[in-house]
Amino acid sequence: MFIEYIRYEKRYSPHTVTAYQNDLSQFFDFLEQQYDIHEIDGVDHQIVRSWLVHLIEQGVSERSVNRKITTLKSFYRYLVKSGKADVNPMNRLSSLKTSKRLPLFLEQERMDRLFDQVDYGEDFPGIRNKLILELLYSTGMRLSELIHLHDYDIDLQHASLKVLGKRNKERIIPFGSSLGELLKRYQVMKRELFPSQTWLFLTDSGAQIYPKMVYRIVNQALAQVSTLTRRSPHILRHTFATHLLNNGAELNAVKELLGHSSLAATQIYTHNEIEKLKRIYQQAHPKA
Repeated sequence: MFIEYIRYEKRYSPHTVTAYQNDLSQFFDFLEQQYDIHEIDGVDHQIVRSWLVHLIEQGVSERSVNRKITTLKSFYRYLVKSGKADVNPMNRLSSLKTSKRLPLFLEQERMDRLFDQVDYGEDFPGIRNKLILELLYSTGMRLSELIHLHDYDIDLQHASLKVLGKRNKERIIPFGSSLGELLKRYQVMKRELFPSQTWLFLTDSGAQIYPKMVYRIVNQALAQVSTLTRRSPHILRHTFATHLLNNGAELNAVKELLGHSSLAATQIYTHNEIEKLKRIYQQAHPKA
């Protein structure tokens, strides 16, 4: 089955697997409702195109439509490869052109306020919440990587940690002394409260932390220092990369820290600096 294939053989992340499941479920519902098709054999490129047009008419964004196209391309490649389909209708369809969206990030001043002026408290939830924010900003790790950290992934002696990224690819990320001190404080407190738990981040009751909880922690904290409408954990990853590049870090080094498979994925962060230079030029140059 396709979902088992991408989960266990391709080793896609749980988030990606869920997205693919939802996309396919929506596609199959459309086939039944609009064409009374219950078998995948009866689908050609025109039917797929009609679904894409339907999505656009419903107001689905170009990026979301393109993700669904990617899902169907993977799905039909699997069907053809496994002999469950003779024709791949996706061969005659291409992705929509989209405008490049620059990643949102917070200015250095706002990050300073986040860590120096916001009061998180000195109890277990307070120290945990501040550590989550500092770890996301100081390492640029993904939400899924943070949630799956264990105590043994932290090397305080060498000021580094190990994360398991996409495609089960491990990488080592260094961190600074202030984050190291906060990690020490948190781990001491966690061992006293929940001595048998090896997950690094826990809920107030000692269970493994979950995505919605991290979203809530980040959203509430960022709301105190920023007017951004999007305040997800990924904003801190964008901020990490942007601040590194703005302060002279090499693009390849940032690529490795982020765990990107190609340099093209990292280059999007250089656009923010280019836009900044354009604004400075327009304001300052007499010929602008």
